Formats: sequence, structure tokens, C-alpha cells
Amino acid sequence: MIRAYLPMENARVLDIGCGIGTYVEKFRALDANAFGVDVDAEKLERGTREKKLATLALSVSEALPFANDVFDGVLLHEVIEHVENDRETICQAARVTKRGGVVIVFAPNRLYPFETHGAYFGKRYVFGNIPLIGYLPNGLRNKFAPHVRAYRSRDLRALFEGLDGEIIAHTQVYPGYDKIAARRKELAGIFRNVTYTLENTPLKSFGLSHFVVWRKR
Repeated sequence: MIRAYLPMENARVLDIGCGIGTYVEKFRALDANAFGVDVDAEKLERGTREKKLATLALSVSEALPFANDVFDGVLLHEVIEHVENDRETICQAARVTKRGGVVIVFAPNRLYPFETHGAYFGKRYVFGNIPLIGYLPNGLRNKFAPHVRAYRSRDLRALFEGLDGEIIAHTQVYPGYDKIAARRKELAGIFRNVTYTLENTPLKSFGLSHFVVWRKR
């Protein structure tokens, strides 16, 4: 999905919230000049040590250490929901993107039936997929999940309003079921076949994540 809008060969690419550099490593294998930033120094050190990546940097997303118009593409894969300021993060991503380049975002869908980041019940945190949290009014939803955002389509698109570019793709996608596949490959295959079919129907609106591509003019 990323490569459909951002050909990697000889591209200059930034992964915001890169962690240990998994995407940076993959992009480099596809002949991209790939960089990554993250706020977790330990993960960056692991990426540098274990993956031999020399283009990872410690940085908050709201103040990227790059000049204007330097990247062909910027990726934010399931990270915008965790940053301090999501609007400023998108503005920074747009700033460092070249004219004609793209910002690609995967972000949690508020309409997905489960909150995948767990939830707080009083002071007790419960890890796992908690049903229907996203369907609650904002005040209640934010009490159960104050640690993470989830977006309706209009909320996510609003982050790009006023920027010099346009959204050229926006859809929803279902999970990859990787953890299930690790234990029961056949069951994961069934889930994938069913829900990936739903991505071509109006029921895609209930997918796990938004996939948004914004192109800079």
C-alpha cells in the first residue's frame, strides 16, 4: 500500500516513530535513502546496534531536525495517536516533505469495534482488545482510554486542513492477525479472507485503521 504512492527506489524517506527501525530497514532494502526518528532512546540504540542503522535520530515529532522540503515521503505508521500534538506533528511532516511528495498515515479508526490499546477502569489498566470503547461519547471514551487517540474520518482529515496539498487517498483497513497466525495459521487465513473482502465494501468503515495519503503541492 505504501509503495503504490511512494516508490522506494532512490527515494528519500522518513519514518516518524520508527522504533527499532523496522520500516527504515525495509525501505533501505528497497533502495531508499531512509531515515527514522523516535522519542525512545533505547529502541533507537537497539536499531543502531542490532540492525546497523546509522540514520536514526532522537526527536519529538513536533520539532523534526530536518530542513524544509527534503523528503519524497514521510510515514507515520500507528504513531499519530500517541504524540503530544497530532496537528503539529502533521504540520512538521508536511514541512519536511518535498513538493509533489507524500505524507502517509496509518491511524486507529474510532469505528473499529475494539480499543486495541487497552483501557483504564478507574486506576486499573486492562491490557488487550476492549470492546466498544470508541463508540462512547468523547468524555467517557477519554476516561477509559486517555493514553491514546482514535480517529473518525473527519477528525483525521482535519489534521491536514490549511496545508498546501491535498488528500489523494483515504480508506480503512482490517488487521493482519499476525499474533493469531503465529499460533493458528489457518484461522488467521480465514479472518484475513473475510475481513479483507470487507475492505471492498461499505463495511470497510469499521476497519482497524485509517490509511491516508496526502500529497504536497
